[in-house]
Amino acid sequence: MRSDDHAALHAFVEGRRTALFRSAFLLCGDRHEAEDLVQTTLVKVVLGARRHGRLDNIEAYARRTLVNTFIAARRRFWRREQAYGELPDRAAQAPDTDTGLAVRAALARLTPRQRAVLVLRYWEDLSVEATAEVLGMRENTVKSHAARGLAALRAEMAEALV
Repeated sequence: MRSDDHAALHAFVEGRRTALFRSAFLLCGDRHEAEDLVQTTLVKVVLGARRHGRLDNIEAYARRTLVNTFIAARRRFWRREQAYGELPDRAAQAPDTDTGLAVRAALARLTPRQRAVLVLRYWEDLSVEATAEVLGMRENTVKSHAARGLAALRAEMAEALV
């Protein structure tokens, strides 16, 4: 790896870390998990750049790596289990009606692919074509996930903001 490639990679990591964190937080809804997701993504980007010499579009590579890492983590069986030391005596309280919290809670209830499509389409402001390319799916699948995800978000938000 040449020194100018190394400097460009270093500048990318420094400049895009915060934007990647924001996207990761919207994907997973947890600050610590988002930090881990960004760290894993950046490690994979750096290793990919070293392995392949030079990445033509490092931004797209990082975004795709972030989403793929998130989806892969959600597939793991241990992520679905939650251990509790003691069962609660009463039901959980209703979520806070703050709009930001309500949106994040509604996002958390979507499937990982729907969440990834919505974050890339409406947070990252990617086109349908670019989102399909990042996620490795057909454009019609992206449109379908976006429509279903938005419908689910609308229904959740209607309940939360009543």
